[in-house]
Amino acid sequence: MHRITTFSDKQRRVLSWWVDEAERERFDAVICDGAVRSGKTTAVAVSFFLWAMECFNETDFAVCGKTVGACRRNVISPLRKELGGLYRITGSGNTLTLSRGKKINRFFLFGGKDEGSAALIQGMTLGGVLLDEAALMPRSFVEQAMARCSEEGAKIWMSLNPEGPSHWLYQEWIQRAEEKHLLRLHFTMDDNPSLSEAVKARYRGMYAGVFYKRYVLGEWAMAEGLVYPMFSPDKHLVDTLPDSFSRKVISVDYGTMNPFSAGLWGKAGGKWYRLREFYYNGREKGPMTDEQYYEALVKLAGEEKMPVIVDPSAASFIQCIRSHGQFSVRKAKNGVLSGIRHTAGELEAGRLLFHSSCKDTVREFGLYRWEENGAKDQPIKENDHAMDDIRYFVETVVYGGRSFSFQ
Repeated sequence: MHRITTFSDKQRRVLSWWVDEAERERFDAVICDGAVRSGKTTAVAVSFFLWAMECFNETDFAVCGKTVGACRRNVISPLRKELGGLYRITGSGNTLTLSRGKKINRFFLFGGKDEGSAALIQGMTLGGVLLDEAALMPRSFVEQAMARCSEEGAKIWMSLNPEGPSHWLYQEWIQRAEEKHLLRLHFTMDDNPSLSEAVKARYRGMYAGVFYKRYVLGEWAMAEGLVYPMFSPDKHLVDTLPDSFSRKVISVDYGTMNPFSAGLWGKAGGKWYRLREFYYNGREKGPMTDEQYYEALVKLAGEEKMPVIVDPSAASFIQCIRSHGQFSVRKAKNGVLSGIRHTAGELEAGRLLFHSSCKDTVREFGLYRWEENGAKDQPIKENDHAMDDIRYFVETVVYGGRSFSFQ
C-alpha cells in the first residue's frame, strides 16, 4: 500500500469532522459506506486513531474486523503506514498501544465472526470503537461493541460495503441518521484519488448483477430475480471445443435423493470450458450407491486421472473416491455468497464457457433465483445442483490460486 499524499473531499470530511467542537458534540457515530476501493476504510482508520489520541488519554478502545486477521490488514496496516511517524506504536498479541509524549491509549483487536464473538468484548469500558466491515458482523457483536462505549465523549466509527436494503444497519442507522445523531458519508470509487481510470475499469469488470450494484455503484441493492442474469446462451454456449487443455478438473455436488451433478472442466486460452456433465435425479429414477456414482465419475473423466472437487458434506463419497486411488480429491470451498459473486464475475468476463450438451446446466441457469423479500441474501434451494457444482469449481479452482492442492 502506498502512502496517501492526496485526499478527496469525502476523505477530508472523514478526517476532520471531529476537529470542530460543534460537530463533535452533534454526532455520536460516523458511518462510511459505499463501493469497494473507494478510500473509505483507510480514511476511517486514520481518522479514528487521530481522534482517539487527540481527545483521550489513558483510555481503552476497540478495533473490530470480521476476523482479527482482517482487522490487522484493513486497519492496523494503514495505521502504521500513515501515522507511524506521529505516534509510537507498540504492542503484543491483540493489543496495541499508541503514545506521544505523556499521552497514551490502548487499542484492543477483536474479530466479530459469529454470534459467540459478542462475549469477547463484553464487560469492557471504551472511549470508542471502530467496526470495519460492520455489515458482515453479527448484530449481537456490533451492538455489544456499541454498548461498551460509555466513556464521556465516546464515538462509534463504522466502515462497510452495502448489503441488501433490509439489513438492520441500513434500516436502523443509515435510514435514521438524524435521529441517531449519525454522520453518514457515502463513497464511490471516484472518491479515491489514488485510483487510476484503468484500475476503476478493472474493478467494474470484476462484479456483475446485484454485486455490481453494491460493490461498484455502492447501492444497498436487493438480491432479486435470477442469480445469474448475465448468463446468455449466445455468449456462454459453444458447439466446438479446443483441441487440447492445459488442465482438467471435475466438480461434484453430491445427492442421493436430491440430484447428483458433476462437471468435467478443461482450461484453454485463459478460459475454463465445461466439457460435459453427469446429472442424475435419484428422486425421479431411484437412488444410486456411492460405487455407482464413482463409476459415472470414471466414465465422465474418460478414465483420465485428474483432481476432483466434491461437496464438502459428502463424506462417504469422498472416502469412496479415495479408496479407489485413481483421483486426487478435495472438499470444495463452500462460501455461498462469495462463490456466487465470483461465478457471476467469471460469467460476466466470458471466462466460463459451456458445451451445448450440458443441458441441465443451461436449464438451471434459467431457473436459479434469489429468495424474494428475504431478510438475508440466499438463493432458493431448488434447481441448484449444477449451480452448486459450478460454484464449488469456481471458488476452489479459479479463485483457489496457489493454495489449490489435493490430498
